[in-house]
Order: sequence, then C-alpha cells, then structure tokens
Amino acid sequence: MSANAESQTPQQPANKKGTRKRALTLLTLLFIIIAVAYGIYWFLVLRHFEETDDAYVAGNQVQIMAQVSGSVTKVWADNTDFVQKGDVLVTLDETDAQQAFEKAQTALASTVRQMRQTMINSKQLQASIDVKKTALAQAQTDLNRRIPLGSANLIGREELQHARDSVASAQAELDVAIQQYNANQAIILGTKLEDQPTVKQAATEVRNAWLALQRTKIVSPMTGYVSRRAVQPGAQISPTTALMAVVPANNLWVDANFKETQVAHMRIGQPVTVISDIYGDDVKYSGKVVGLDMGTGSAFSLLPAQNATGNWIKVVQRLPVRVALDEKQLAEHPLRIGLSTLVKVDTSNREGQILASQVRTSPAYESNAREISLEPVNKLINDIVQANAN
Repeated sequence: MSANAESQTPQQPANKKGTRKRALTLLTLLFIIIAVAYGIYWFLVLRHFEETDDAYVAGNQVQIMAQVSGSVTKVWADNTDFVQKGDVLVTLDETDAQQAFEKAQTALASTVRQMRQTMINSKQLQASIDVKKTALAQAQTDLNRRIPLGSANLIGREELQHARDSVASAQAELDVAIQQYNANQAIILGTKLEDQPTVKQAATEVRNAWLALQRTKIVSPMTGYVSRRAVQPGAQISPTTALMAVVPANNLWVDANFKETQVAHMRIGQPVTVISDIYGDDVKYSGKVVGLDMGTGSAFSLLPAQNATGNWIKVVQRLPVRVALDEKQLAEHPLRIGLSTLVKVDTSNREGQILASQVRTSPAYESNAREISLEPVNKLINDIVQANAN
C-alpha cells in the first residue's frame, strides 16, 4: 500500500495545474465573447445614440402687465395658484377711468348737437339767399324805373344814386349769404350726421375711454399657474410694470445642450427618450427633435467670449437642441420649468432635415383672452347720437 501511495502523490500537482489552465482558458474565452458581443451591440445599436445630462425643461412664461396706468385695489391670484384663461388677476381703481368715460359721453352729445345745429343752419342760409335775391331784384326794379326819370330830370341825381347804391348793397348781401352757405356746406358735404368727422372723432374718444375702463381688470391670457407675483394692493402701476407670470403646464419642451461633437448625425424628427430627475427611471418621456439652435450657448451669452485676445483656450462648445414632449405623458406626470433631465437621441434614422425649411403658416402661440368686443360701446354711441340728433 505504501508503494501505491508514493506512486500517486506526484500526480496531484499536475492535475491541479491542468484544471487551473482550463479554467483560465474558459474565463478568457468568456471575456472575449463578452467583448465581441458588446462590440457588435455597440456597432449595431449604441453608436446610434447620443446622450447628455446637460438638459433642462423649458416652457412659456407669460409676463402679465397692465394696459393702462392705475392704482391696484385687488390682487386675485398668488404664487402656485391655478388660473383659467380670462380669469381676473388684478383689479385697478376705476374712478378716474369712469370719470373719463362719462366726460367722453358728454363731449359726444355736445358734438352731435353742434353738428345738428350746423346742418339746420344750412337750410336757414338757403332761405337767406332767397331773401337776398328778392331784395336784389326789387332794388334792380326800382333802379330801372328811376333811370328814365333821371334822364328826363324828373327826379334828382341824389335819388338816382341812392337807387344804384341799393342795388350794389343788395348784390353784396347776396354774395355774403352765398359764401356763408358755401362755408356751411364745406363742413357738411352732404354727409350723414353720424358720419361727420367731428362726430366720429368724439365717438372714438368714447370708445377709448370705455376700453380704458374695461382694462382696469387685468385678465390671464391663458390657463396656467401663477409665479413670480410682484404686485401688491395699493401699488401705482404703469403698462411697463411686471405684475406676475403665468406658466402653462402643457406645451413644455426640453432644451438639451449637446457637445458639438455629438450633433453631426442629429436630424429633425428623430425619436428621443427623456428621463427627469424628479421622477427618475420610473417615468420615461417620449419625445422628438424639433430643431437645432442657430448658435451655441457662448455665442448668445451676455458677454460672448473674445477668442482673438491672445489667451485663447479651446473649449468644446454645446449646441441647444429642442426636444418636444408627449402631451399625454406631461398631463400624467407634470414637469416644471428648469428641472434637470437626461436626454438620449436615437440618430439611426438620418433622413430628416438638419435645419427647418418650411415656413410656419399658423401662429406658434395665440390668445384672445384680452380681446374686447366693441359691440356694447358701439350700441351706446348709437343711442347717444340718436338721442341728441332729434
């Protein structure tokens, strides 16, 4: 037995060495297979994706300003409040506007009466012309009767001269009456009362005063959330005073700042995956590239770099890429302006355009919340004109 044991003992190190060699070989082959698989996966898939975490949520910030000056009496909304399109945000003191509106109505009524009087004077001046014509004809007749008598020395020369003077005076009075009538007609020109320039100007003043009165109520141009409120009750504001901002919760986008070495294969319409820091990997937004900016961030900065000063150091620039987000996903998982995101663009499909070539045919944004119908004030103006024309 001892002889057999001695003969088997030298074989154990050889067996261990062979096992270790086979294990290392298999491990090496495994790493090679993994590397080759990763290389194939990178070549087929990963090389078509560009990714950046220098990306932030952006959106519209509607600055609220007054259209007229005034003193603030009420503030109807505060930061984080939700407001609908057309809701009143701020109310101004309407005392001065109301007084101006009433003054404009009085001025319109007075103008209508004066113009009505001018139109009536036209008939009076026409009648005066007829009277002057009759007086001239009578004076001419009297002169014609006295001329033969004067020739026969039956009347004195003084009486004949008086007859001639009467004709001249009657002619002058007729000329004056005609000129007065023409001057009156130059004002009227056969135009209806409500279409007279002075009446229309006074009506315009009424509209302006009425609009100023309506604009003492400052309304929200769109639906959203109030932010950056700076107005206080009692403050005196002007049309240049920033009161607050309204930020819509929809129509948000992402500005992704890619390195200039990443945008060579980016095209409009390419699909994008966006992950926000607020929700993490639990929520992945689907988007698409809608455009690449026409300049880098440094080119559009307040103080652009002066690379010709002599101390130039090359820095990789970043180009803003605008990514549109899915509205349904935004409704389910709302975002806020300024939030950080991770953006990954699939550049495998390169058939899209690098720069947009189509001109927009419809407004990018619009709001009619501050449009005011003039129908009520036009009716009021018509009533004032009719009441004072008769």
